[in-house]
Amino acid sequence: MLLPPIVALLALGALIAYYPSIEPATEAYDQALVDVGVSLGAYIRGTGSGYRFDLPPAVEQVLRRDRADTLYYRVISPGGQEIGGDESLPAPPPEFATSEGLVSYDAMLRGTPVRVVSVEAPCGRSTCTVLVAETTAKRSRLAREILIGSLFPELLIAAATLVIVWFGVKRGLAPLARLSEEIRARSPVDLRPIEAEVPDETRPLVAALNGLLNEVAQASRSQQRFLADAAHQLRTPLAGLQAHTELALAQPLPQACRAQIEQVHEATIRTARLANQLLALARAEPGARGEAIELDLKAIAGAEAEAWVRGALARDIDLGFELEPAPVRGDAFLLHEALANLVHNALHYTRHGGRITVRTGKRGGHSFVEVEDDGPGIPAGERERVLERFYRVPGTPGTGSGLGLAIVRDIAAGHGASLTLGEGASSPEGALSAGRGCRVAITFPDG
Repeated sequence: MLLPPIVALLALGALIAYYPSIEPATEAYDQALVDVGVSLGAYIRGTGSGYRFDLPPAVEQVLRRDRADTLYYRVISPGGQEIGGDESLPAPPPEFATSEGLVSYDAMLRGTPVRVVSVEAPCGRSTCTVLVAETTAKRSRLAREILIGSLFPELLIAAATLVIVWFGVKRGLAPLARLSEEIRARSPVDLRPIEAEVPDETRPLVAALNGLLNEVAQASRSQQRFLADAAHQLRTPLAGLQAHTELALAQPLPQACRAQIEQVHEATIRTARLANQLLALARAEPGARGEAIELDLKAIAGAEAEAWVRGALARDIDLGFELEPAPVRGDAFLLHEALANLVHNALHYTRHGGRITVRTGKRGGHSFVEVEDDGPGIPAGERERVLERFYRVPGTPGTGSGLGLAIVRDIAAGHGASLTLGEGASSPEGALSAGRGCRVAITFPDG
């Protein structure tokens, strides 16, 4: 941004310096031609019949001796007759017709630009006119030298200015670069105020940024408290309601009444699960996660296998486990919740008599956990959207909340893991039992 105006100003300065410099040089060359004209006037002789120009050959040879330019002259009598020299040399332009004494002008001689001076020389009792012209090779060369001589220092000044500005700006902005690196290196959990040394001009910006970080931290804490408190407050009465409905269902009841209580019981179970999911969602938020410890995904899956198997048997689903050691570092509660959501989704959407496989292990040096089923699967165009909170694929049966995969996504992101959704693999018999199935995998980074 600084380069164009600097170049423009320096070019203007060079032109301003050029014209005052070229004018004295032009006057010096013109004066040399005047001296030649005066010298030639001394060789004009008056006769009874007119005027005669007697220029010795040696003198003319000296006048013509110039390696750069060619000299021309023309001598004119007071009456306008030619006395000597080159008759094709142009006379002064009409605007100089009334001028007396010395006249300088530019003209063309046989297609070549020349500089001409007109000098009055005494010849007897009258005054003759001597025109002396010279080509402009030396003048053009001098103009170039003056222009280059004025531009070169300007270019050096421009280069020095740019270097000084470059290093000055770079040095001045170095604290901002360090500040950017510090902010970029922070995790989403780190909302501490910025305390880096910055220039005085940027301190209002840092103060405003610190204020924003403080507001974001307060909003995050308020959201986490609300979700956690709401989930905790809902769990106790929901657990009591669920227990009461189970006791009621264990008693002999009229069929119509039993159907109503069963609906209340199922709604209570769904609401309790939603409360648990909200609690998990609050725990998955940055700043609310527990301390990361060394864990094994195989142990997490094995600890809940019995509860999952009971749910699978109730739906006549073949739930299998292929568990290999998969060490990771993370939050045990959140990882258990992520795996529980994956298994619950698979049990919910797989038809009776279907197959579900839970796998843990290492693939390509990375620990992973995945759940695969042979249910209806997730269309490729919906695999990004199903990770959004409260989104369900249109036409999906059941009464889910649309939070399960969103919670898994947040938990995976909080552990630096990647979440992938794809189609299920073929069953041992060579084909899926129903639909194309779904495979959801969480792959953890090294270490």
